[in-house]
Amino acid sequence: MVVGLTYDLRSDYLKMGYSEQETAEFDRDDTIDAIEKTIQSLGFETERIGNIYALTGQLNQGKKWDIVFNICEGMFGIGRESQVPALLEAFKIPYVFSGPVVLSLTLHKALTKRVVRDAGILTPDFYVVSSEKDIADIQMPFPLFAKPLAEGTGKGIDGKSVLNNEKELKNICVHLLNSHQQPVLVESFLPGREFTVGITGWGNKAKAVGIMEVVLKNEAEKDVYSYKNKEECESLVEYVSVTGQIAEDAIQLSLNAYRVLECLDAGRVDVRLDALSRPQFIEINPLAGLHPEHSDLPILCSLNGISYPNLMERIMRSATERYGLEYPRT
Repeated sequence: MVVGLTYDLRSDYLKMGYSEQETAEFDRDDTIDAIEKTIQSLGFETERIGNIYALTGQLNQGKKWDIVFNICEGMFGIGRESQVPALLEAFKIPYVFSGPVVLSLTLHKALTKRVVRDAGILTPDFYVVSSEKDIADIQMPFPLFAKPLAEGTGKGIDGKSVLNNEKELKNICVHLLNSHQQPVLVESFLPGREFTVGITGWGNKAKAVGIMEVVLKNEAEKDVYSYKNKEECESLVEYVSVTGQIAEDAIQLSLNAYRVLECLDAGRVDVRLDALSRPQFIEINPLAGLHPEHSDLPILCSLNGISYPNLMERIMRSATERYGLEYPRT
């Protein structure tokens, strides 16, 4: 079985002139190396395709693959993560991970929160600031938290993201509107511990592969899992395995959100405790990073006794089973 690999390589976009922060969600060369080597070790043949531009060219030439392992984040628009799976569906090519509807929905953080809230899942109160005039309409009490509506990898989040008064609220919202050219999500700030939960499978077959707490060191930007803290996680963050009732509650909330949003094959849910120590849904990443040592999903799996090859096997078995494809014998 031939697995095509679609991805956005950070080094490619840096060569095009994009900045480090603009390319923060894209993959490092060694991530693709690790993914390809591991998929081959599971008994699959692999073929590197690359980004959406390379994929489009090969599809136009009539190229096909048995299944595509897609981790393209895309560059432009809130629907950017959905572009590759939409193309693959148009050409009737199976692919790994969630489809275009899910990827568009979950990148829009406010729409995601509306869906999970409607399902009875706790999530902080929020307001979407689309222009400067919207700021005056916010009635939520401080402290608040502001971030771009449709970014990942902590982009647009730093030590100033926690807002304690109207002046800070206005300054940060105006800054984010101008710097990211998209609406701003303003939420009630949750003061408790932060966790991330890894999940594989789909529907009733979805299972948690682990949970870990994100503990910021003294040198880190305070109170937020920011862009800087994520980029320099080896020195600024400690990741801790968690057990007990809080862990169980956070895992159940995450599974509920994952299933309600109909995510496929694997993903990661971010959870934070409120003032009453109740887990609340922050956001979900249905295209979680897969660098063996640097990305949260493999890190939490390792903390919970699941190796990187085993994680990848769970993902590939989920995808092949969904499509009724025969898993190779090794």
